[in-house]
Amino acid sequence: MQLITSMRSALTAGAAAAVLLTGTGGAVAAPAAPPARATAKASAPSAKATAPLAADTALAAKGHAPAAATAHSAYGRLGPLAELSAQRLATGDLVAAAKWGTGGPIDDPAREQEVLDAVAEQARRLGADPAATVRIFRDQIEASKVVQRGLHRRWHADPAQAPTTRPDLDEVRKEINRINGELVRAIARSPHARSAPYCAPLLTVAAAQVRHERHLDGLHTVALARSLRSVCDGT
Repeated sequence: MQLITSMRSALTAGAAAAVLLTGTGGAVAAPAAPPARATAKASAPSAKATAPLAADTALAAKGHAPAAATAHSAYGRLGPLAELSAQRLATGDLVAAAKWGTGGPIDDPAREQEVLDAVAEQARRLGADPAATVRIFRDQIEASKVVQRGLHRRWHADPAQAPTTRPDLDEVRKEINRINGELVRAIARSPHARSAPYCAPLLTVAAAQVRHERHLDGLHTVALARSLRSVCDGT
């Protein structure tokens, strides 16, 4: 109870950041260049994004250092999940471009099952929970399809925005597999943070920071929220 009370500042910031994650205001930008290994230009985190760390400082000053340290550690585990999810979503732009004009479906059950089987096996090797890992990756897959469908709708509406070259889907999938491996490891490192009672607000703040740093448009912001739906246990 004391810990939950001490997280009030983070909860407040999380509620504010939720507005960013659920809104789609503004024009949606054209597909970004593939940020396979490169992140967007660094920028100073917003006040909302740094709220958990500010809350930690305030708690420590009031004699709640253990609670603050726990929250800080949890935020450190959840941040990479949000960042890697955004990296994975960026590959959805390339998959959409690879499928554009081919008449092929966005849904690919065989490929999706291949991914789920692979991440479950990796989770077992790492001593992580395969069921939780698969659950999170189902959301990752659905979020990627949100991006692909959104881009295809945009390109149908305005062919001038459509890609003029087609990426090699096999090469794109190599990058997806690399990110998948990093994401499984991040999941394996974060069981306590994901099961903590304050996981949801801290994850929301982490996602808002990623949105800010990567300058995500409305489509990718909605997809990021979709990709993180099952990260916190019990949500």
